[in-house]
Amino acid sequence: MDILRPHAENVFAAELVALAASDQHVRPRNWKLSPWAVVTYLMGGKLDTGEEISPKYFGQRRLIEVAVATLATDRALLLMGVPGTAKTWVSEHLAAAISGNSTLLVQGTAGMSEDALRYGWNYARLLAEGPSERALVASPVMHGMQHGQLVRIEELTRIPSDVQDALITILSEKTLPIPELNTEVQATRGFNIIATANDRDRGVNELSSALQRRFNTVVLPLPSSLEEEVEIVQTRVNQLGKALELAEAKVPSEEIRRLVTIFRELRSGRTEDGKLKLKSPTATLSTAEVISVINSGQSLCLHFGDGQLRARDLASSLTGAIIKDTSLDAEVWQEYLETVIKGREGWGDLYRACKEGV
Repeated sequence: MDILRPHAENVFAAELVALAASDQHVRPRNWKLSPWAVVTYLMGGKLDTGEEISPKYFGQRRLIEVAVATLATDRALLLMGVPGTAKTWVSEHLAAAISGNSTLLVQGTAGMSEDALRYGWNYARLLAEGPSERALVASPVMHGMQHGQLVRIEELTRIPSDVQDALITILSEKTLPIPELNTEVQATRGFNIIATANDRDRGVNELSSALQRRFNTVVLPLPSSLEEEVEIVQTRVNQLGKALELAEAKVPSEEIRRLVTIFRELRSGRTEDGKLKLKSPTATLSTAEVISVINSGQSLCLHFGDGQLRARDLASSLTGAIIKDTSLDAEVWQEYLETVIKGREGWGDLYRACKEGV
């Protein structure tokens, strides 16, 4: 069976095995790799055996070291940042490297109940037998506590405040009370929680001070330079192209550079050379959005073109990524097209393609 989106521990299984075999550093209880090996897995490097470990995160190594060191203590980890800063990507790879299992996932939503964090019930058995262990349905958090594994909680600030607070006892006492059975689940060594939160969603359901104290927060920044962001996009486009069978649709490096430049300038509100101030759209112009635009263009040129990615293949997806609120963003995009893209040498094809699509 072809898996559309395999888990990190399956995609990079060979690298994890190679790291485990050469890892001579101290491993915390129930960790598959030592903290040193986990950081090497995320940041990339060459092992003494000569095997290359591909980088999964492009950014400051110290941030990943702090994140891994936090997980080796009894404090939970909160990855904070604007959309597209690889919070989910980092949390998945941390769980894959440390526990060998990235599937213990709770997706935070505005309508989530405490059952998703604590436990639920098989109601057919509950009615037939009453409260019992057989009728109990373990949440990913309970499973992680029982087996000493990392649990991922996505979009923590989207979870209602009263549901968030169900984590306080779990994080402080390392126990999950089950009053219906007059018992509790005690966490096994290796258990911890990695939560992610979007800076722009902070006002939805802010964390209580009691919960904040139980997390060590690591802020993942946007790529600091054009070159760094281009490298991230190039790497992920190549990986996703193979997974989605779009690799035959060639992506010229200049197209990636142009897209990244556009997103960085609109995001920052000024041109890369700093000479011109710009209006910023309401859309979240993240690195992930750049990758999405390129993937859409690859699909177009592969199935409806000659396999060579061109400006016309990117124009519609690019416009759609930038214009989220028609009443506000359309004017910003039109102004950018006329004042920046139109006058840039070699960008005439992109200007014409975008104007046709507006």
